[in-house]
Amino acid sequence: MAKIGVQAMMLKDSFVEVGALETLRKVSEIGYSAVEISQIPMTPENVDELARSRDELGMDIASLSANLRIAPGTPGESLTTGFDKIVADAKALDVSMVRIGMLPFDAMGSLDKVLDFCDATNDVAARLAEQGIGLYYHNHHIEFAKYDGKHLLDIIADRAPLLGLELDVHWIQRGGLDPVSTIAKYSDRVAMIHLKDYRIGSMPDSAFEALASGDIPAFMAAFTGVVQFAEVGEGNLDFPGIIEQSLASDAKYLLVEQDDLYGRDVFDCLATSRNNLVALGYEHLF
Repeated sequence: MAKIGVQAMMLKDSFVEVGALETLRKVSEIGYSAVEISQIPMTPENVDELARSRDELGMDIASLSANLRIAPGTPGESLTTGFDKIVADAKALDVSMVRIGMLPFDAMGSLDKVLDFCDATNDVAARLAEQGIGLYYHNHHIEFAKYDGKHLLDIIADRAPLLGLELDVHWIQRGGLDPVSTIAKYSDRVAMIHLKDYRIGSMPDSAFEALASGDIPAFMAAFTGVVQFAEVGEGNLDFPGIIEQSLASDAKYLLVEQDDLYGRDVFDCLATSRNNLVALGYEHLF
């Protein structure tokens, strides 16, 4: 049975302020018992506290994050230069999945660079498999651009057959596809789903002030910016359909994530998402 957890990107400020253990204690008190580690420095101190959260709180560390390579000046772990450390961290935390969060920036405008990324990633996936660890790729909307009529995500999946998928339902929607049918399409590859809602917000007063002053570009920027990230159940996505298809596809983790909180407290947002999922009948997945 899949487990609903939290994507730790949302918690990175709290990790800095109070540490991994106390942050995950708050997460546990809300009612979550799984977390995916992303945008959290894997220092010895954090690895130790993550292990303590597993042992003391029963927190399941669903997966770790890494990139194929790290551009100079950017944070993160490199599967190319830091392979042994990533494997050691995964084994210390009883983690069997590592995920790549997005394409390299310089590959987003070049199909040839995407194909090179796929070839190198497939090789790393083979090496990780020898260690009992699966490698997964997380989509955004850019993977639904078409090349000769074929979505980029299909190209990635075909070119890197050893690479599993972590599908993000908000970004699938933003890419113009249906999340439920997309999960079904990749049911043999998907192990993790990001539960992230898609909300149409209200036009701000500043937009109408800009309109009154004749600043049409500012008004149109507000108009095109009303698509928002939302707490699960506070937007427009079909979460019963998404979750049922995720379960039918044997996904292991369904991870709540919200990229922008729009001023709300992160723990309040996580509580709202959990309460809505419980109201939908999914308390047994926590």
